[in-house]
Amino acid sequence: MLYQLSEVERLLAETPGLYVRYSAGYAADLEDGSVDAESGLPLPGLSAHPLDAEPWWTLPRVEWIARQISRLPAPRHAPQDGSRPDRFAWLLRGTVAGRGPDGEALIADVEVVGRLAECLIEQADRVWGARFDAELGRREAELVSVAHA
Repeated sequence: MLYQLSEVERLLAETPGLYVRYSAGYAADLEDGSVDAESGLPLPGLSAHPLDAEPWWTLPRVEWIARQISRLPAPRHAPQDGSRPDRFAWLLRGTVAGRGPDGEALIADVEVVGRLAECLIEQADRVWGARFDAELGRREAELVSVAHA
């Protein structure tokens, strides 16, 4: 379990190629398979968001990491009816096998790195909210999340 953004930043500094995913975990993902919800087509990997900053990103790396984590459909964005109580944010490494329908990386040959504690997600929210128009980004993330629910 990872508890602070600095832990994620250290992992990235040691070895780039880290992704974040929100799901019921790797075991459940293996059991369910990776499928495009709209078309029903199988996907060649698990959809995940990169934590490596893009070359054009000139702000501190921790702000990129916070932004990526805060835009996840994490528990604060999950349905309130309890229909997905077992979903959580976790980190992984692997091979990019393609792009999903929304341009997200599809990761194959997955190596599980660790689960993100809710306090780490809350820290990411604070960092991101202090720097960016967090409400605008959160609304966009919620729209994407609802579209793929």
